[in-house]
Amino acid sequence: MLWFAVHLPWLSLEAFAAALPPPQQAQPLALLAAHRIVAANAAAAADGVQPGMKRATALALCPALLLGQADARRDREALQAVAHAALAFTPSVTLEGSATVLLEVATSLRFFGGAEALLARLRRTLAPLGHRARIARAPTALGAALLARWCGDAEVMTEGRNAAQDLAALQRRLDGAPITLFDAAREHAPALQAMGLQQVADLLRLPRAGLARRFGTGLLDEIDRARGMRPDARAWLRAPEAFDARLELAARADRAEQVLHAAARLLARLAAWAQARQARVQAFELHMQHEPRHRADAATPAATRLRIELAAPAPDLAQLQALLRERLARVQLAAPTLELRLHCHEWVQQPPPNTELFPTRQGEHSGLVRLLERLRARLGQAQVLQLQALADHRPERSAAALPWGAKADRTAAAATEAATTPPQLPWPRPAWLLPEPQPLPEHQAKPWFEGRPLQLLAGPERIECGWWDGGLAARDYFIAAAADGSLLWIYRARLPLADPAQPLWFLQGRFG
Repeated sequence: MLWFAVHLPWLSLEAFAAALPPPQQAQPLALLAAHRIVAANAAAAADGVQPGMKRATALALCPALLLGQADARRDREALQAVAHAALAFTPSVTLEGSATVLLEVATSLRFFGGAEALLARLRRTLAPLGHRARIARAPTALGAALLARWCGDAEVMTEGRNAAQDLAALQRRLDGAPITLFDAAREHAPALQAMGLQQVADLLRLPRAGLARRFGTGLLDEIDRARGMRPDARAWLRAPEAFDARLELAARADRAEQVLHAAARLLARLAAWAQARQARVQAFELHMQHEPRHRADAATPAATRLRIELAAPAPDLAQLQALLRERLARVQLAAPTLELRLHCHEWVQQPPPNTELFPTRQGEHSGLVRLLERLRARLGQAQVLQLQALADHRPERSAAALPWGAKADRTAAAATEAATTPPQLPWPRPAWLLPEPQPLPEHQAKPWFEGRPLQLLAGPERIECGWWDGGLAARDYFIAAAADGSLLWIYRARLPLADPAQPLWFLQGRFG
């Protein structure tokens, strides 16, 4: 077996900073729990802020310190997103502690081209989530997790001390590790130090029975599991059926543009979840929860909801961010926003698309779909229309302009018949129909157009229908040639007219 361990030592700070605007992320940051510092970034540490320090002391050392409250739920959601990203590489993913994700990748190496290639792809996948990770590998799960916590910031696993090629190499590495690296040894740290035991090798030289009586079996069991001397059963993680995530903003957002950065972090988690499910997103919703006391009146909604539908299901993070950016650009918040929630319950299971060396019809269609999606996001769904064929012989009712991607309001049988079995037309139809039929004068039993008679070339084609909805049409259609050579589509009304002065001939359309 081969395990990768992704350790996130700054997970809590990075999860808190995700809700901050980019300029504030570079300033000194620290997290509080029970009025004491539990984590501080490099900028705060440079001013002397350390974990365990009181809040007042930290502010005295660094007046510009931005403080946040430690939140275990926020950390769990951030760690879950990393686990979802790992599920794109192997189904054998589990957690170790509160800041480490473990992947068993022995069966995935051939598919991804080896350990180094898999590592490079894993780092690229984790990058949008905004976490700095220490990654180690070892033949045991706990051994990899310990190396990742102990190794430092080495990037290349084959050259640092964060890699163990086999079980013997792992055991040699762990023999030199400090005993306090193991969780079970921390409560016994004073006693171990008093006995002069600093490294794992020092402990293993002593009789196991005596160590078990004094420190219990937990420490020896943990060491044995890390060294591969005892089985280490793990429960595998699975991505949920639907995606739901929330992010509390560190400062209220008065404009939609201020929401975009935090929403991009939620979209990165959505993309990681979609890859874990091998799914493509069909639609998602962003809820911007407003501050109650700043609502203009009782009619102001508690949240602004944005629903974004994709024309074709896609897992591409850049595409999702572009669509959300277009929608947020034309949104005006009713009240300041304090929290974001992202939901995705509409997705489809599809294989990944094939890469194309040369442009094909499939690639051109994909580009057109993305263009239409961005137009819908920028202009609104009702502004991007498509023509939908309807099962009706009347030309003015044979098509409807509907929002792109919508279906016509007809029975399923009629829609299926119109889409699959188009009627056989005796004569061609013009590409351009007038909004309303234009009356034509008649002289000597011939229709005239622009002061000259028309020459009838083909017809008549009789259309008589619409009695069921009150729009009865009884017409004889002709293809006529005008004096300038253009072709027109005209018809003659067949019903008797109450007023003989009303015209009988009408212009319905023009041929291109």
